[in-house]
Amino acid sequence: MGLVERGGEVRTFHVERANVETVKEVLFRNIDRSSTLYTDQAGIYKKPGKDFDAHRSVNHSQDEYVRYEGNKTVHTNTIENVFSVFKRGMTGVYQHCGEAHLHRYLAEFDFRYNSRAKLGLDDNARHDLLLAATGGKRLTYRRIGEAAH
Repeated sequence: MGLVERGGEVRTFHVERANVETVKEVLFRNIDRSSTLYTDQAGIYKKPGKDFDAHRSVNHSQDEYVRYEGNKTVHTNTIENVFSVFKRGMTGVYQHCGEAHLHRYLAEFDFRYNSRAKLGLDDNARHDLLLAATGGKRLTYRRIGEAAH
């Protein structure tokens, strides 16, 4: 599941089940309820969407991908782009991802998106952020499998 602020940052989550309860929990923990929520027509967004200041959706099954409402543009293209880049990275760079590590791959792509040049970060700033985030963290192969030889 992914959340993105237009022109801002992204947060992605590995959720076990994509249902109303899970979606509601993620939305409520991460989005101010005075915000406008933009989604597709999936039924899991209808009930949680009522708790936000506004909820707008596009109907992909009717070939609707963008709609203009006055000065507002209703679309889900931003988050769809995030997942497109993630999927391309998984097939083109990593080729495989075990479920135990999915949250790590998602975090990497969140970092890449959230430290892009459009948000004012250059390569040096991104490098410094990356090094600062690695302090005290080490993941070894054996720790994941817990295999004893």
